[in-house]
Amino acid sequence: MYDTIIIGSGPAGMTAALYAARSNLKVAVLEQGAPGGQMNNTSDIENYPGYEMISGPELSMKMHEPLEKFGVENLYGIVSAVEDHGEFKKVLTEDASYETKTVIVATGAKHRPLEVAGEETYNSRGVSYCAVCDGAFFRGQDLLVVGGGDSAVEEALFLTRFANKVTIVHRRDELRAQKVLQDRAFANDKVDFIWDSVVKEIKGNDVKVTSVDIENVKTGQVTNHEFGGVFIYVGLDPVSSMVEGLSITDEAGWIPTDEHMNTKAAGIFAVGDVRQKDLRQITTAVGDGATAAQSAYQYIVNNF
Repeated sequence: MYDTIIIGSGPAGMTAALYAARSNLKVAVLEQGAPGGQMNNTSDIENYPGYEMISGPELSMKMHEPLEKFGVENLYGIVSAVEDHGEFKKVLTEDASYETKTVIVATGAKHRPLEVAGEETYNSRGVSYCAVCDGAFFRGQDLLVVGGGDSAVEEALFLTRFANKVTIVHRRDELRAQKVLQDRAFANDKVDFIWDSVVKEIKGNDVKVTSVDIENVKTGQVTNHEFGGVFIYVGLDPVSSMVEGLSITDEAGWIPTDEHMNTKAAGIFAVGDVRQKDLRQITTAVGDGATAAQSAYQYIVNNF
């Protein structure tokens, strides 16, 4: 039996693993992909202490390197459910079952789809949710970025490295992104804006995206614009389906915790972007992970 199983290996999960292992706990991290989570989809990170700039994949590997030294076990699989049996917890994947004294849920969040016509049809054929992953495939093309927050503006700026022109469409008349990002976007000759508008339909030629219908929310006018790709950044949804049966999520699926990362279920903790909180940054995720590891250690000391 493990002392703690951490589901997810983003910055919150990896930090929790490091601190738990340093407390001499038997620790496993259960992940379905490469360590780093959403960091792997970020080209340049400028707001992590100690680095003027570092790529997301590079920071991911730097965080992961110490875990092997402290004996953290890596498990792989998609978690289907977490069961609370009181004295122990059970983590279930499609082909395995693991018992543990505590669970730290670090599953993060995923990009929200627009849910408009053509989005699913042309997913991976011109529709993308990751500029870092797919931007290089769109060299010399006109691209559309949907959204007005930090992620939308950051990825639009990244896409200017490849695209002929990048247009940001936003349902409001001003961006929500940090001012430093806004200033960079407004100063970039390759970035245009369509205000007070939403995507109505993504169109293509059955092979790839060719154009987008855009509706002005104030006038109702719909216009068609030619784009070779659409990058969508309109919000996040929590990845928490595996704990739905524990009654620890809110109506939207986020997991509320106290300041010690305790959920409503004793011995089950939540950290990072899956938590119900206002600020979702790498630095806050790291803090969550350290706190949860300490809380898990105290729980084990007091109950076993």
